[in-house]
Amino acid sequence: MAPESVGAAHETIAVLDFGSQYSQLIARRTRELGVHTQLVAHHRPDALALPNLKGIILSGGPASVYEPGAPQLPDAVLTAGVPVLGICYGMQLLARTLGGRVRPVASREYGPARVSVNDAEHALFANLPGGLDVWMSHGDVVEELPDGFRAIASSAHSPVSAMANENGIVALQFHPEVHHTPLGMDVLRNFVLGMCGCRGDWTAASIVAESVRRIRAQVGTGRVICGLSGGVDSAVTAALVGRAVGDRLTCILIDPGLMRAGEIAQVEATFARNLQFDLRTVDAAAEFLGALRGVVDPEKKRRAIGRLFIRVFEREAAKIEDADFLAQGTIYPDVIESGASGDGAAVIKSHHNVGALPDDLEFELVEPLRDLFKDEVRKVGAQLGLPDELVWRQPFPGPGLAVRIIGEVTVERLTTLRQADAILLDEIERAGLTRELAQFLAVLTDSRSVGVMGDSRTYGQLVAIRAVTTDDFMTADWARIPHDVLARISSRIVNEVAGVNRVVYDITSKPPGTIEWE
Repeated sequence: MAPESVGAAHETIAVLDFGSQYSQLIARRTRELGVHTQLVAHHRPDALALPNLKGIILSGGPASVYEPGAPQLPDAVLTAGVPVLGICYGMQLLARTLGGRVRPVASREYGPARVSVNDAEHALFANLPGGLDVWMSHGDVVEELPDGFRAIASSAHSPVSAMANENGIVALQFHPEVHHTPLGMDVLRNFVLGMCGCRGDWTAASIVAESVRRIRAQVGTGRVICGLSGGVDSAVTAALVGRAVGDRLTCILIDPGLMRAGEIAQVEATFARNLQFDLRTVDAAAEFLGALRGVVDPEKKRRAIGRLFIRVFEREAAKIEDADFLAQGTIYPDVIESGASGDGAAVIKSHHNVGALPDDLEFELVEPLRDLFKDEVRKVGAQLGLPDELVWRQPFPGPGLAVRIIGEVTVERLTTLRQADAILLDEIERAGLTRELAQFLAVLTDSRSVGVMGDSRTYGQLVAIRAVTTDDFMTADWARIPHDVLARISSRIVNEVAGVNRVVYDITSKPPGTIEWE
């Protein structure tokens, strides 16, 4: 059995998730304050029994507290003996549960608002001005305060914009976690570091030290295999495991025939320079293409690739004496999107190293990054001394180009996508945008469209370009790439990639869309 998460040794803030689109963002913001934060599903109050719990934040949510079936406040929140911060729905839920009254407003308040602080002496507003610009998003308001509470902030449309009692329970009608609330981080800092008394010891250095200790405790004298993909997650995993177990680590780079142009050779060269571990490359392209023949559904693709990855690992492991552990670069967003963060969590898409592993897996998993967001992984990589070319490498999905091809994966379609992807990478690098974009990719769709090339009618394939900006990969905004750069990308793909006659740019944020198309 895998050990408890690396965050277990640190002071923890629990974010009780009531279905808000901002729940993960709340967790990210509190981690930016140097405090380990854990998302907990609202129907799993038992999960609030966390080591070193210092405070609880109740997220917003789409429900109204007075609706039948609306999520209720678990008793564990009020009996945990730690400060509590309710945000939006969390505030309304506290008010109603504790005896106050909540009512709907005539029209939903969504957007910027100005809040007046009524109690500048309260710890939540320490060292803040008397007026705050905030972001509201609600259809209900607290009409009557519960006994023992007072309004500590108000606005024109929300007379109770913040409330508090003397027992460490505070609540906000507005959202401090979004960037539209400019001083929101200061409010969160006052709660987490002030009211909860957290020291802020969740740092890259402490994560490295704790991860190494836990890996050593889990592995003992055993031998570890690490699956490399070339991305930052697997690179940092390899570096952490290598620091913990030394030459008892063997890295395996499987070539599934689904990588980008020249990527296998590039990965081998990069790792040879920076990570002097035993590295073995396995050519399994024919096996993977065979497993994907006729498969169209993206979930079936991911599961087929995940199962085969493990089988190839098992085959290679048979050549390595005493290999009982498999190290993976699973990160927190993978766990959340795969529905593995708690019972009842929605499966957005199964990641090949989370939701697609076979039941008869012959290895014990070592997942030192399972509790980290992507930007935290990068910080750990830098702490470990990895070069920028690894730490800032473009994210690439475990299933490779298979999930960037809509429909069946064939050699011909892979060739088309590789060529388009190489042009995209070249133009982004030439424009100096690589570090400005969190992720960019080309997608070969299953659509065709009429075009005109050389005075002749064409009926060609459509390539979509996707680029996003984000800190944590839980939420993302589409990138505003200059039009002239987009024009060059489109022109080159249409002219240089056979069979493609149309290029489109995806301007969907996350949510509602995911970063990858499949």
